[in-house]
Amino acid sequence: MAQLVRFGVSLERDLLSRFDTFLKEKKYTNRSEAIRDLIREDLVKKQWQEDKEIAGTITMIYDHHKRELVNKLTDIQHGFGGIIISTQHIHLDHHNCLEIIAVKGRPKAAQELADTLKAVKWVKHATLSMSSTGRDI
Repeated sequence: MAQLVRFGVSLERDLLSRFDTFLKEKKYTNRSEAIRDLIREDLVKKQWQEDKEIAGTITMIYDHHKRELVNKLTDIQHGFGGIIISTQHIHLDHHNCLEIIAVKGRPKAAQELADTLKAVKWVKHATLSMSSTGRDI
């Protein structure tokens, strides 16, 4: 485990009070854990901005009964085979499917894939969630 270092932080009373409320809402057990998560979140965003390798998911909802939709989505995914590491297809009901696409690669490529899938007619919703590979945080 990494060596822990203690340091002091000075905050306005009102800001600290709002932060403590945030901690309770998010179920943090202490301020240190919350501060660590906030720092990590910014470091991960910096990785995206610097085009460093990310890991993430694209989540889509669509009606698989729409003619040629599944084939179109599959063709797009084959074009991005270099960043797709896994897919999971889930039948939510008779018409709606949930597809989860795990990606690993450059942020721009992941965003391009997500945008391309989202723009396909009959895709009801698609979102990209990017994180770190864990190496640089």
